Amino acid sequence: MDDIKHISSLQNALIKKLLRLKEKKKGRNKSGLFVLEGLREFQMAIKGEYDIQSIFFNADIFSEDKVDDQIKGMPVKPELISVSKEVYQRIAYREKTEGILAIAATKTHALDQLNFKSNQPLILIAEAPEKPGNIGALLRTADAANLDAVIIANPRGDLYNPNVIRSSVGCVFTVPVALGTNSEIINFLKTRNIRVIAATLDTSVPYTQVDYTEASAIVVGTESTGLTEDWVKASDERVVIPMQGEIDSMNVSVSAAILIFEAKRQRGVLKS
Repeated sequence: MDDIKHISSLQNALIKKLLRLKEKKKGRNKSGLFVLEGLREFQMAIKGEYDIQSIFFNADIFSEDKVDDQIKGMPVKPELISVSKEVYQRIAYREKTEGILAIAATKTHALDQLNFKSNQPLILIAEAPEKPGNIGALLRTADAANLDAVIIANPRGDLYNPNVIRSSVGCVFTVPVALGTNSEIINFLKTRNIRVIAATLDTSVPYTQVDYTEASAIVVGTESTGLTEDWVKASDERVVIPMQGEIDSMNVSVSAAILIFEAKRQRGVLKS
């Protein structure tokens, strides 16, 4: 490929731009761009129809032929940039890396852009998740269960934080995700007759005693404070996962997975 740029200096403007996008939320928000790393993540972004603008690769790890294989069929060819070993070691995020990074454009994630796959959608709502690892794990669970959507209420974290992308293994690109305030989301659900099933200790029943077969939104809060009163009041059902040990809560992604797969079991997707 003759149209490849070659960069060997850490002072190059493109390298500085990539580092700003990788390290600064403000830079991502202002530019509408983000950095992704890894072959699987790159392929998931393509599958999710993300606009890939630039590809950075180190030919000793990821050859030009492999890059050519990945961009075949893309409607718009991205800018291709090979970088030296020194530069790649600076821009790579992971300890065990695959030799490829990319700059891509973010999406808006508006509620009104959600299109459900079924007439009885199953949605996961996470209120104010902050830790990137938890957000990524929730998205992986949503992908594993083939949920109709994930909605993040009152978001505190950054959906395009490199840790979210890494911990979601690229599922952030393929799972339908929307963002909104509590009131916006509650109104969205009510106007579409989607039941709200809130995971809370307040006057709750064991999670196995609730019917999840209708259009439903499972709502989980943070481990430290749980759900706010907005969701407790808006709920049609309140469920709890009975605890048998000394602790009274689990990681939010674990709790969400338990509830989601009970819903899938009831829907006949899983064997009892």
